Amino acid sequence: MIPLGILAAAGGATGPFATGGTITEADGYWIHTFTASGTFTPTEDLTCEYLVIAGGGSGGGGVAGGGGGGGYRSSVTGQDSGGGASAESALSLVASTNYTVTVGGGGAGVNQGTSGTNGSNSVFSSITSTAGGGGGDRDSGTAGKTGGSGGGGGGNDTPTAAGSGTTNQGFAGGSARGGGTNSAGGGGGGAGVVGFSSPSNENGGAGGNGVASSITGTSITRSGGGGGGGQTVSASGGSGGGGAGGTTTAFSQTAGTVNTGGGGGGGGHGNNAGASGGSGIVIIRYGA
Repeated sequence: MIPLGILAAAGGATGPFATGGTITEADGYWIHTFTASGTFTPTEDLTCEYLVIAGGGSGGGGVAGGGGGGGYRSSVTGQDSGGGASAESALSLVASTNYTVTVGGGGAGVNQGTSGTNGSNSVFSSITSTAGGGGGDRDSGTAGKTGGSGGGGGGNDTPTAAGSGTTNQGFAGGSARGGGTNSAGGGGGGAGVVGFSSPSNENGGAGGNGVASSITGTSITRSGGGGGGGQTVSASGGSGGGGAGGTTTAFSQTAGTVNTGGGGGGGGHGNNAGASGGSGIVIIRYGA
């Protein structure tokens, strides 16, 4: 972290030119990273780029769909937003104005027979990223929930639909394969790729991959979908913090990674809970 009020060798102030979050410097930018909610206050008028990622959804419980990744919105030039969208416009911010930053939490894990829960939205100024959708579950025959990226469908006698993603933020989840008690859940959608449908009654669908950003000076992928639950093979979560799905014999479902907006893995067959989604993140940068 670089302290506030650093002075250049000639004695002139070089920044940073705002307060709030953890402040670093890279590639000619000041970067403010919020892993929890706070306030961003410019000390002069600024044009700021941003990455705003919502909390991921949790996986459903018991032969269930994976949670969808949190909505992904970015204004970094040359780097995509979620859902296949191009970068958005930077924000013009006014000196001495307090801009509230809300970092959305991941959806809470659930017990068997319960659909996954959506995460929470993340907000910076006029930018809101939509929470990831929870995964469906077999016992109630529910579809995945709509979100920034949609949750995967829960395994059931008939194919169960996935939740839809939000335009310019993320993709839909994968559908569940129908096949009775041995069916498997679909993968949660990611910011970069649709979640995968379950390929067989034994295997859940993999979570969709997230999107990479180098806003901090290092390329990091975030907002991957959670893997669907199945019988014998653990479905992988999508790159970018998506958790793996569970199986009958191994309680292998894992939570979405903290501060990536990754979706949680769906529970496998049997008394298998759905894993929680990962919390989101807000990153703001401007020229040094």
